[in-house]
Order: sequence, then C-alpha cells, then structure tokens
Amino acid sequence: MSGHSKWATTKHKKAAIDAKRGKLFAKLIKNIEVAAKVGGADPAGNPTLYDAIQKAKKNSVPNDNIDRAVKRAAGGEGGGSDYITIMYEAYLAGGVAVLIECLTDNRNRSASDVRVAVTRNGGRMADVGSVQRLFSRKGVVEVDAKGEKAADEDSVMEATLDAGAEEIRDDGDVITVISDPADLVEVRKAVQDAGFDYQSAEVQFVPTFTEAISDKDTASKIFKVLDALEDLDDVQNVYSNEDVPDEIMEQLDD
Repeated sequence: MSGHSKWATTKHKKAAIDAKRGKLFAKLIKNIEVAAKVGGADPAGNPTLYDAIQKAKKNSVPNDNIDRAVKRAAGGEGGGSDYITIMYEAYLAGGVAVLIECLTDNRNRSASDVRVAVTRNGGRMADVGSVQRLFSRKGVVEVDAKGEKAADEDSVMEATLDAGAEEIRDDGDVITVISDPADLVEVRKAVQDAGFDYQSAEVQFVPTFTEAISDKDTASKIFKVLDALEDLDDVQNVYSNEDVPDEIMEQLDD
C-alpha cells in the first residue's frame, strides 16, 4: 500500500523496471538517513530506523548502501543532506484526492517539479489543507500473504488485535494492518512474534473514503499523474483515494 494499494501492486510493463528500482533505492536510502539523524544510528533503540532498514532489505537494497546511509547520518561519511518534509495537495480526474509527501533539500525545486507533474498531466493543485483533511495518519504494517511464512487475514487479526490493530485488509499479496500511529511498533512486533514476515511498517496517510472510478479513460488520467509524481526524486510518498476495479486495471495493462 503506497496510498493507492491496487496501483502499487500493478506494474505496467517491464521496460522501466531498472530505472524505477534505482529511484526506489534512492528513496529507501533517504528514509534511512532521515530516521538515523532524527532518532539515532542504533536500530535497536530507534524503531523507525529499524523499519526503514527492513523495508530497504525487503526491496533488495545492498547492505553496503544501507550501512553507508547510517554512517552518513551519524556524521561518519560527510554528514548527509539536511532534508525537510513538505506536503503538497492536488485533485485528479474523477475527483481523486492526492497527498504528495516530499523529502527534499531544496523547497523551490520540489514545489516546481510537483506542480509541473500535476498540471501537465491533467491534475490541479489544491489549497493547503483541503486534501489533507480527507486522510488520517495511521500506522500501516504490510504482512506477506505469499511465500514460506505466508499469513492470512484471520491469523493476522488474531496476532495483532491486542496490540492495537484497528483494521485488517486482504490486499492480495499482502495483509494490511492499520492502527493508531502510536501502536505501530507494537503491531509490528506482534506480527514478528507470530512468525510472519512483513514487508513494511511505517506511518502513512490513509484515505477516510475512496472515489470509485468506473471507466478506463479516467483511470488512465489518474495513473498518468501518479506515475509522473512517483518519478520525481524529491517525492517520497504519494497517497491517493481512487478505487479502481480489477477489470479496469486489467484493461490498462493490455
């Protein structure tokens, strides 16, 4: 779930995978640097760093890259960059709301890049706060639903309910557990204690409602903007509230 969970699990064609992987690696490394700077370089005492490292490993980021990112944040390799988090808001086709989270060392560059990606692809920027009120900050743990330690919805519910799980969804390849942000670490630990693998554990913006998309043309316009945004180096996360049926997703992949 990267905000738009169905889109996150649907990759169009294989052509751009290497480029996308390089950008994903860079974003995961940036997560590690920021987590280590804010909470310290010891994963045992910094749950945010622990989860950032686990997510990077899950996405095949080399251990050397991870170690260098932690050292940079601790001042051991040039000190790293001073990143700030900036949120942008937009509306896309079909009334879909989008929150764009940037982690950047250049506010002006981010603002310009995001505006161009949104407006050139048919979206429009929104007033501050108009979109964010449609989302809630939640702890989100994604548990593997396939593989050796695959989990199912019932077993994950049983393992995490007492730890603070508020909602549990079967999203196909993953079982998504949503909680209050303050309960994120306890939920993640409950998943681990039950013997399940997890893909990620982090605080995200979850939409309070979704917009049903009923035609291929509208869905195509939405994903054109989302693709352009996720391609930007400064954009760390994109959260949106479209609900696109599987049959339309299949048409987009044709």
